[in-house]
Amino acid sequence: MTVSKMTWRPQYRTSKFRHVFGKAASKESCYDGVPITRNVQDNHFCAVNPRFLAVIMESAGGGSFLVLSLHHTGKVDPHHPKVSGHRSNVLDIKWNPFNDYCIASCSEDATVKVWDIPPHGVLKNLMVPWKELQGHSRRVGLIEWHPTVNNVLFSTSYDYQVMIWNLDCPEQVIKNPVRTISHHTDVVLSMSFNTDGSVMATTCKDRKVRLIEPRSGNLLQEANPKTHKATKVLFLGNMKMLLTSGTSRWNERQLVLWDPDDLSVPLKEESLDGGSGHVFPFYDPDTHMLYLAGKGDGNIKYYEVSSEKPYVHYLTDYRSVLPQKGIGVMPKRGLDVSSCEVFRFYKLVTIKSLIEPVAMIVPRRSETYQEDIYPMTASNTPALTAEEWLSGINKGPVLMSLKPGSQAPESHSELSGKGLGNSLDTRRSQSRPGLLQLSYIQDQLGTKDDTQNSVSNGEDISLCSPPKTENELRLKFHKQQEEIRRLRELLNQRDVHITQLELEIKNIKNTQSQSSL
Repeated sequence: MTVSKMTWRPQYRTSKFRHVFGKAASKESCYDGVPITRNVQDNHFCAVNPRFLAVIMESAGGGSFLVLSLHHTGKVDPHHPKVSGHRSNVLDIKWNPFNDYCIASCSEDATVKVWDIPPHGVLKNLMVPWKELQGHSRRVGLIEWHPTVNNVLFSTSYDYQVMIWNLDCPEQVIKNPVRTISHHTDVVLSMSFNTDGSVMATTCKDRKVRLIEPRSGNLLQEANPKTHKATKVLFLGNMKMLLTSGTSRWNERQLVLWDPDDLSVPLKEESLDGGSGHVFPFYDPDTHMLYLAGKGDGNIKYYEVSSEKPYVHYLTDYRSVLPQKGIGVMPKRGLDVSSCEVFRFYKLVTIKSLIEPVAMIVPRRSETYQEDIYPMTASNTPALTAEEWLSGINKGPVLMSLKPGSQAPESHSELSGKGLGNSLDTRRSQSRPGLLQLSYIQDQLGTKDDTQNSVSNGEDISLCSPPKTENELRLKFHKQQEEIRRLRELLNQRDVHITQLELEIKNIKNTQSQSSL
């Protein structure tokens, strides 16, 4: 009788994202010479959408931030116009998820301001906001937009209050929030919302993790972990789990998972490393991937999250010698699906005054659209108006396909003059399905007038305002020619890159064949 000898083989978890890798942009595709803020607040200091990149800058005589066109990379003009209406340092900025031309900022001057960015970017210093929110008594350190509702903004301050603001009102200066939440006994460090925004999670300097129903302000649950000091909190979307990052009692950076229905005992505690900077967590509900970017180091760890133990599965690290002070994230609708990009970071590197894009890519041979890694994702169309949400309605995000050429959901936020999203503009967008597509094409070609975004006294939007002079027509023609030239250069660069990769593969095959001989 012969006994078969069994050999041990490592068991790998099957995953389409096991080989995801990070790819830093070339020097020409970075933003150089950016005077990044030296503030020590543990915020991202950067906000990105498919049209603009905004970054808080170091400036004297009040607080300000830059808004740069996403494609205008390279050296940034030191005299570039800025948004500078605050009287003191800006601490946080966030783009409206349903209007690419609307951004909110908060400051040490105890105010929150909401800005209307012109379609062609900030061409002169912007001093007057669309809305100013006055209610906090001390500096405002953090702001967040509601994930599914149009024009609802949350702010937290060093007065320990969380305030909810409804921007769908006629006043330019709003002094009364629709709700003030006063459960915290110290500074709120971070906020996060579940998928439909019906529950808000917060971490606080008093070490407690809280779950709050934002409309009523009721405290649903509270956790006071003894072995974990939570700084950041994040709902893991469709996984129905809550994540906090912070430090353990031994000052190791730590990751903790919670069941939102029961915060009495954590589901999982995992030590990361002995780094000293805070960890910024980011979650992609479409791919179930979790990214952890450490402040003060250049590394980004990424994991895959599952609903069964051990819940978090380590994939690998993106390593860089350039330490990040802050980080911005591109919404999914702004990714390059032709290169199988599933996430994109914008790293703020203060030692080089540099903003470096880093793309997370799934290696695939085919250049066709990969249906399995791009499921339907949250769009830039709000699910509810502020009035509907305040009346007690909850609704999940409106979904869209990232497939090129697919019909995007209609959004009234871009059609309303100042992002109000009122019922009149909603009816207009529904009755004219081609309006959004025309507006988008005109903006891409640089032929969209600033006046086309304005609505006055219920008048119709001016869609086809032609150039008034021959010089204007010639200028717009040259802009279109320049855009065509830029796109051709990008295609040529991609062809060169493909040729280089083919040569590398050929060299590897030759090396393998020689070694086998």
